[in-house]
Amino acid sequence: MPCAGQGGEGVIVAVKVSPRSSVSRVESVVAGALKVRLAAAPVDGAANAELIRTMADFFGVAKSSVTILSGESSRTKRVLIRNVTVEQANGLMAALP
Repeated sequence: MPCAGQGGEGVIVAVKVSPRSSVSRVESVVAGALKVRLAAAPVDGAANAELIRTMADFFGVAKSSVTILSGESSRTKRVLIRNVTVEQANGLMAALP
C-alpha cells in the first residue's frame, strides 16, 4: 500500500501524477504509490490544485484537508490527508485495480 503511515495530523500517501490526461482520477496503486491522472497541465500550480481536488474527492474530505508535503514541482509527491484513518485510506486504495 502507498500509505506511508499516520502522523499526528492524518495519513501520508505517496503519489505519482500524470498531468495532461483526458480526465482527472485516482487510477491505481503502482510500485508503492497512488497513480493519479490529472487533466490540468503542470503550469502555474494548476496540476497541484487539480491533485488536491482529486484527492479530496477520492478520500471524501474537504480540499482544505489535503496538503502536498513534498514534490510540488515533481511528478512524485507526498500528500497529507487529514480526517481519514489509515484503515479508511487502505480500504479505499485496496479497491483500486
